[in-house]
Amino acid sequence: MSDPVLTVDQMRAAEQAAMAAGTSEWELMRRAGEGAAQWVMRVAAGRSVTVLCGPGNNGGDGYVIAHALRRKGYDVQVVAPVEPKSETALHARAQFSGEVASDNWLRNPVIVDCLFGYGLDREVGGAFAKLLETLSTSNCYKIAIDVPSAVHSDSGEVLGPFVQYDLTLALGAWKRAHFLMPAMGSMGARRLVRIGLELADMPACLSARPHFSAPDPDAHKYRRGLLAIVAGAMPGAPLLAAEGAMRAGAGYVKLLSEHSHPDAPAELVIEQGRFAERIADDRISAFLVGPGLGRDDSARDRLERVLARKVPTVLDADALHLIDQTMLDRADPAKLCVTPHEGELAQLCATFGIGAEQKLERTRALHEATGLTVLAKGPDTVLQSDVMTSFFPLGSSWLSTAGTGDVLAGIAASRLATHGDPARSCDEAVWLHHEAARLASPAFSAGDLARAVKPAMAAFL
Repeated sequence: MSDPVLTVDQMRAAEQAAMAAGTSEWELMRRAGEGAAQWVMRVAAGRSVTVLCGPGNNGGDGYVIAHALRRKGYDVQVVAPVEPKSETALHARAQFSGEVASDNWLRNPVIVDCLFGYGLDREVGGAFAKLLETLSTSNCYKIAIDVPSAVHSDSGEVLGPFVQYDLTLALGAWKRAHFLMPAMGSMGARRLVRIGLELADMPACLSARPHFSAPDPDAHKYRRGLLAIVAGAMPGAPLLAAEGAMRAGAGYVKLLSEHSHPDAPAELVIEQGRFAERIADDRISAFLVGPGLGRDDSARDRLERVLARKVPTVLDADALHLIDQTMLDRADPAKLCVTPHEGELAQLCATFGIGAEQKLERTRALHEATGLTVLAKGPDTVLQSDVMTSFFPLGSSWLSTAGTGDVLAGIAASRLATHGDPARSCDEAVWLHHEAARLASPAFSAGDLARAVKPAMAAFL
């Protein structure tokens, strides 16, 4: 089951709904603080703990955490530059009978940041900024409660001193910032503390790990999906895409190319000849167009011809610079998925007149304007379809290597050939891509990554 990812307004509404149904704000705070305290105790393992408490309800969570640790015999110190302001936070402060200090807190090896929660919308300054600056240079285990202080929950923007945390504990529900850069890169491990909120029918979620099945007993290569990869001016990129595609489930992968490819694997079928005739094969389940395509008139003609077929298609790389509204009008956008990186996403937004600036808003606006399924790839990958906005766990930073995007496109196209669902194929491709990167070990090449797709598949069977 997928966990929802909430905006600030959605989180507040969920808490209000719980309170309207009879759960007090104090009870929600108690559940959050005591649930977080269990994680703090796991990592503290008996060591002394400092809890930094702000004036709002996130600070109240901190007092609950400190009280729970003290009950279990932990040496706990609370640092609070100002007194609590909300009634519920004041109640939490009254429950804690331990020390509340303003200095000498660096002596403890574990520090829990409860200065600000998910509602922060301004720059952090004054005493709170000084605390975060000191925390950022401290040699200790750092835990952020809900979202790191100085982070805008909806955008992931950093609004103050940057702290690199070891663990972030989301309270009640995931927030957007947990899966958006730059905040995402500072959070360390992330864990969700549930507090009993009803979160049905939310429009965004954390992608759930997929499960694949072996081919049916009566399967053959065409029933498992024939993927046609359209090559162009540069032969290397489509070969990388094909290497990934052949290991991601499609029964048959062919490369439509005008080049000879002496380094191509023997099992990859390479077809040359009249392009219009080759793409007319009714057995083709899906196309991949873009890697190595080029951007000249010949490339444009190939793209136009493929889109006019109205077959499920993945568009990547050069195709994202060529596609325009005229081509889209001749296609079936519901069968198309695009896989842009940041620069390609900006190009698509320029082409289709989208003025949004942030990645998430651009992704959504592009889908709404075109009907395309959009997989905006990067360390904070976002998938937007008619059904849902999906976020993903952080992948390996070793994926920042030339050619890995071609492999991702090949995986997505292979999955698309298998079942024909653009959103599902993109979702599955991200998980396979991340798992292949894990198995490929550090400092891999794109070719290493493509070859690791085969053992990665086994992890999802």
